[in-house]
Amino acid sequence: APGWYEDVSFTYPTLLAAGRIAALDRVCVNYRQRRAGAITRTRDERHVEVFDQWDRVFRWLVARRPALDDLWPAVYERMVWHCLTVLGNGERIDPHLRPVFFARITAAMRRWRPPAGYPVPPGVPGLKQRLVAGGHWRTFTALRVAGRVRDTAGRGVRAAGRRAVPLARTARDAAGYAYYRAELRRPLDPALAVYAAYWYRGYACNPAAVYEAARRLAPQVRGVWIVRRDRVHTLPAGVEYVVAGSRAYHRVLARARWLVNNVNFPDAVRKRPGSVHVQTHHGTPVKVMGLDQQRYPLGAPGMDFAALLRRVDRWDYSVTANSFSTQQWERAYPAGYTTLEYGYPRNDRLVTATAEEVRRLRARFGVTGDEPVVLYAPTHREHLPGYRPPFRPAALLDVLGPGARVLLRSHYFHDREPGDRASEVETGSGRVLDVTDHDRVEEVYLAADVLVTDYSSAMFDYAVLDRPIVVYAPDWAAYRLTRGVYVDVTAEPPGAVATDFAGLLDLFRSGAVRSPAAEAARRRFRARFCALDDGHAAERVVRRVFLGERPHPGTGR
Repeated sequence: APGWYEDVSFTYPTLLAAGRIAALDRVCVNYRQRRAGAITRTRDERHVEVFDQWDRVFRWLVARRPALDDLWPAVYERMVWHCLTVLGNGERIDPHLRPVFFARITAAMRRWRPPAGYPVPPGVPGLKQRLVAGGHWRTFTALRVAGRVRDTAGRGVRAAGRRAVPLARTARDAAGYAYYRAELRRPLDPALAVYAAYWYRGYACNPAAVYEAARRLAPQVRGVWIVRRDRVHTLPAGVEYVVAGSRAYHRVLARARWLVNNVNFPDAVRKRPGSVHVQTHHGTPVKVMGLDQQRYPLGAPGMDFAALLRRVDRWDYSVTANSFSTQQWERAYPAGYTTLEYGYPRNDRLVTATAEEVRRLRARFGVTGDEPVVLYAPTHREHLPGYRPPFRPAALLDVLGPGARVLLRSHYFHDREPGDRASEVETGSGRVLDVTDHDRVEEVYLAADVLVTDYSSAMFDYAVLDRPIVVYAPDWAAYRLTRGVYVDVTAEPPGAVATDFAGLLDLFRSGAVRSPAAEAARRRFRARFCALDDGHAAERVVRRVFLGERPHPGTGR
């Protein structure tokens, strides 16, 4: 039917007419509601068209009396709930139109009251319905206001009870923030770009690749990195930097024209007119992210989704590795940014590395010949702090044979204690190397012959190399249920799959890691996720963001 809320007059008659309803245990449609421009987020007089749609539903019911009279109360209850929801949403009905909309609800309730009567629900919901049915607008409004005051007071009391430490900033933080606000009143530096990665952990990932391309293609842009004081020593020679929290840090954050990060900058950072924020991300998502985590609270403890959206609103560009990532990011992080589906800049090095460079990198990790090197890179389990997947490097080395090496890389959250990692290295008698602290993960990928991972985005990057990948998922069922995933890596894997450690050893022992089935799976995986990784992703980002050009993805430049 024409008009807004058109799904009402289609959905309810369809459900009422059905003799049987079946449900699939899978997501078939992703309903994406824009934060701006969506009907449900637009103030307009056309919201009254919801009554026309419900009128169509009830006229349909009238034409089928008395066969469906027993369902009439349930439909009536949904109509009342729906119309009150629209009325109560401040983003839909202008204040001066609310009394008129309220009167329309009253008329609809009186017109379509069930023939056999309607049991008013108990408590506050029932009181609201009686007020609406009686047309008591002022009393209804007073009840709503009282409810909001009560809820606000309750939140304040609960928040006060949670405060274990003072909320005021330290004197140093307060002084730094005051300096930042003062710097915001100064003009933007038209040649300054600020880079950061992994909450100031160092020089890494997509921002590092963009920085290097900008030095070559846009030398007029001055690039400055933000790093923690304890990570300064990891910066390459010649890279200009500021220490997080310093006056110089607040100054460049306030005045930079470009801000490039693979995570979000702190909440206090303001989006200034004329500044350009580039969100590069740091992986193709397996696990659900952003707003999608609302459906999996165990995987998002303490997440402030409203604050997340405020951070996302600062983005001007979102860099994605493939169309799959584009779809997930735009739903998980809805805002008005422009997506740059250009491939991941950090993967350029995987495409362009020479055989000689690979030999040098392997030598840095103690590999001097053709001995096999397996990289094990599990992901973080937010819902299981301290969890370590069952993995025994020495047992794998026994299967791989003399001379083999195992590289261990934890998630950057460092969810495994250093002591635990050290004990694993000792177990391997010098043939196991912990590479968690190696800043450039691309170099670790280049040195490895096989990747073993679980639900980490590492598989999407490593697939660029077209080398064997093994999905080792010992807790797949629990992880999928509690953390949520976008892709079933056991059904659509990039290679062989094992669900227990014994099975993992069997894959290497039998040669199934390189079987025709594993090779075919990797080809399909690469075709879906790696098509844009041609070695020029960083160049495309620089040409668009810094030079204002419009490079065409997938054509090299």
